[in-house]
Amino acid sequence: MKIQKRLITVIISLLPFLHLHAEQFAGFEIPGTQVVPIKNTETGGQYELYIKLPESYDKDGDTHYPVLYFTDAVWHIELLSASTTFLMENVILVGISWQTDLQDERAHISRFRDYSIRKSTNTEHQAKYQFGQANNHLEFIRRDVISYVESHYRTDPKDRTYFGFSAGGLFGAYTLMAKPDTFKNYILGSPSMRNNIPLLMDIDTSKKSNMKDHIPNVYITYGSLEDELGKYIENYIALLKTDKSDKINIQRVVIEGSHQTAFPLTGVRSITWLASMQPQGEKP
Repeated sequence: MKIQKRLITVIISLLPFLHLHAEQFAGFEIPGTQVVPIKNTETGGQYELYIKLPESYDKDGDTHYPVLYFTDAVWHIELLSASTTFLMENVILVGISWQTDLQDERAHISRFRDYSIRKSTNTEHQAKYQFGQANNHLEFIRRDVISYVESHYRTDPKDRTYFGFSAGGLFGAYTLMAKPDTFKNYILGSPSMRNNIPLLMDIDTSKKSNMKDHIPNVYITYGSLEDELGKYIENYIALLKTDKSDKINIQRVVIEGSHQTAFPLTGVRSITWLASMQPQGEKP
C-alpha cells in the first residue's frame, strides 16, 4: 500500500513536466497563410478562407495578382501551395473550407450539400445530407467570398481561376455551365459526373453568361483507370464544345493511375498549365 501511494505521488509530481513536454512542440503553419472566418450572408453558415499571399506581396504596393480559388481547402492547400511556390509564385491562393459550425463529427459533411447538383432519391439520405445545393454555394462564393477577397487584397478581377477535384470538380463543372464568368480559368480534376450530365445539359439558358463575352480556359483530367468516369467526362467535354462555343480552350489530360493517384499529378500539371497562361515576360 505504501509503495502504491509513493508511486501515485511520483506520478502527480511529474505531471507538470509531462504537460510542458507535450506543449513545447508548436503546430506547423504554411508561411504567408492567413485563416479568415467568413459567413454565408444568406444562410448564416460559417466558413473559413485559407489565404496565402505571394512573398512579393508587401514589396510592391502597386502590383495586382491573379487569384486561384479552390474548394476542399484543408485537403488541397499543401499541394497547391507547393506547386505554385515552384511553378507560379506570383499568385494569391484562396482555399474555401467546409462549413465549420455544423454539429457533425465529419468535418467535410457540408461538401455533400455544397458541391452536388442533384437531390438523392433516397429520402433518408436527402434529409441527412441535403444534396443538390451547388447553386446556393456558388452564390455564396460570388456574393461573399470573391467580394471579400477583391476588397481586401490587391487582386486582378479579370484573372480568377478555380481548382476542384472529384466532387469539387463537379462543382466547377456546374459553375462553368451556369455562370462561366465567375472564373477565367477552370481546373476540373476527375469531376464526379455520374448521373449529372442530364442536369448540366438542362441548366436554364437564361442563367448563363454570354459566352461571346467570356471564353474560359478549361483544364480537365481523369485517371487512366477511371474507365466509367472517363466516359462521362468525355460526354461533358462534348457538351461544352456544342453548348458553349467552338472557341472554348479545353485542355483534356488523361493521367496514369486511379482516382486517388490522379490527384497529385493533376495538381502539379494543372499549375504548370496555368502558369503558361500568364503573359510572357510579365510578373503579376
